[in-house]
Amino acid sequence: MKPLHILLAASLLFSSTAVSGASDGHHEMMEGSHAGMDHSAMMQHGEPAAALTEGGQAAFAAIQEVVLALLADPQTDWEKVNIEALRHHLIDMDNVTLRAKVATEEIESGARFTITSGDPAVKASIRAMTVAHAATMDGIEGWSLEAEETGGGAVLTASGDATRIRALGFIGLMTVGMHHQAHHLGLARGETPH
Repeated sequence: MKPLHILLAASLLFSSTAVSGASDGHHEMMEGSHAGMDHSAMMQHGEPAAALTEGGQAAFAAIQEVVLALLADPQTDWEKVNIEALRHHLIDMDNVTLRAKVATEEIESGARFTITSGDPAVKASIRAMTVAHAATMDGIEGWSLEAEETGGGAVLTASGDATRIRALGFIGLMTVGMHHQAHHLGLARGETPH
């Protein structure tokens, strides 16, 4: 059984998000789908209905997970908390994952990835994510990662185990290291983890 303060925090988060979402132009969607729903009815005897875990959208779920961790941590410094910084980082992740163009060139010991976009916002996301990832993850798995900004975005050169690097490709390499969760929590706490 989950502690009551975690369940209450989840319930408050869900309710406050529904209200704030309506003020962000999502009112029509809220009216049609679940605005009139009694969210208190979702909890029976202190347990969430059907033990649901999905937040409905990946970025929202990531933010929700971080907020719950902050609420559960008595050491959270609420003067420094910056959920908006985390939201912007998740936008960068979304841009790079779904909107960037990647050209792959095999090199002797791995691959060189040219990541570009004609959209200025996506281009900025490419530069921020690629350069920071290379700096943070260089040496992981015994790979050498080097990144540089270009006019169209960035270039990431990865060398080491050429077969694995080529198989993973650019976006697979971006996921290696399981550092994202700690990075997200650090951003939300107002730290600058990169």
